[in-house]
Amino acid sequence: MAQRHHDLTDSAAGAPVTGDALAGYLRARATEFLRALRLQREGGSHGGTDEAAEAARALRRSARRISGSLHTFRALLDADWSEEIRPELAWLSGTLALEHAYEARLERLLLALQRLSGATAVPGQGAGGGAPLHGTAALPDPAETSTAPRTAPGTAHPPATARTAGGPAAASRTAGGAPVTSRTAGNGAVTSRAAGSTSAASRTAGAPVDSRATGTATASPGPVATAPAPGPLVERGNLTVGAAKAGALLDRQLTLARTRAHSTALQALGSSRFHAVADKVAVLASEVPLTPDAPGTDLVPLATAAEERLTDAVAALPLVTAGHPYNAEALVHGLSPDTAPHPQDAPWHQVRLLLRLHRYALEVLHDGDCPPDVRLIAAGEALDRHRDASEAAAAAAQAARTPRIAPATAYALGVLHADQRHEVEAARYAFQRAWQRPAVSTA
Repeated sequence: MAQRHHDLTDSAAGAPVTGDALAGYLRARATEFLRALRLQREGGSHGGTDEAAEAARALRRSARRISGSLHTFRALLDADWSEEIRPELAWLSGTLALEHAYEARLERLLLALQRLSGATAVPGQGAGGGAPLHGTAALPDPAETSTAPRTAPGTAHPPATARTAGGPAAASRTAGGAPVTSRTAGNGAVTSRAAGSTSAASRTAGAPVDSRATGTATASPGPVATAPAPGPLVERGNLTVGAAKAGALLDRQLTLARTRAHSTALQALGSSRFHAVADKVAVLASEVPLTPDAPGTDLVPLATAAEERLTDAVAALPLVTAGHPYNAEALVHGLSPDTAPHPQDAPWHQVRLLLRLHRYALEVLHDGDCPPDVRLIAAGEALDRHRDASEAAAAAAQAARTPRIAPATAYALGVLHADQRHEVEAARYAFQRAWQRPAVSTA
């Protein structure tokens, strides 16, 4: 399992890489930090713009690299200064990352709910290619949705359920973008249909409306290109309603968390603590506090030690278990009342951090221009997916603990939690395959 991704001994064409290279790398990252800070301040009055979001990402990126490099090569830096600034950079990076993390988590969970409900195409199906999913009707053409359905002769007015947006019928959307349309029938009953169902599609496309709901007699409007509703879709109606309510619950909880994270980030950027960090980084951009022996010290042994820590951590992972398509042990603590993270996830998160430190060390050795390693890239992406799926599963479990929710909602959240835990296992399997792949550099 212990595999070397790069030959660190010839990182710079045989020439030794000394502390001067570390100083140059830290100065370059500090300059990037100050540049991103200026962009963030210029767009401060437009916090929701793409420029402000890009500036926040650049701040996190440079802060992570400075902090990681200070950790790996701390023996060559002033100890007191390094231990003082490194936790502050980690605090800043983590604070700025929270808002984006909540946004991405909500999007991931809502897309998973739609996929599990059959409301969206499976991966690999284009927007206009392929047949519709089994159990779903073909969506009507947008031009057809504005056409009022034909009614039988003698009908005084069109049925109430046939009116689309703009009429008295109210259309509400869940957080994932899956519309849930509520229509009031002539007898006062309110019916709710999730988007993508055959009955909703047929009503908007001009198909006959159920006369029991409207109190009016309707005639067949002629042949309409809609698929018939198979039996399994009707049987899954309760799951669709539960998924819609689960999406609304997740939307409320994660949007609130995102709003709080946004406020926390704004407060952090205006705090004296952040200004102290910015001042230290500004000093770093011009002067790196190296030890007296650092300019002539080779960096390769320290980078090799970072790689060995990564290799040892990977060797401790259950890669044999991850190589199987199903890991039954992953569900052992599935019903535990403890809200702590899943016990199997912590070692994988630690490997993700060590892999990041290894990549940053390679950047230092190659003066910020490290040749990309396909294996390292694939392994890092798999661990990112693992982290995202693990946190999404925890969010679904936390939502399921909400008091007094409907059984259908709790069931949908349980299915969603199991789906994300399967995504965790799939990411572990992908990492296992990527790590055992021979090292290939694209340089």
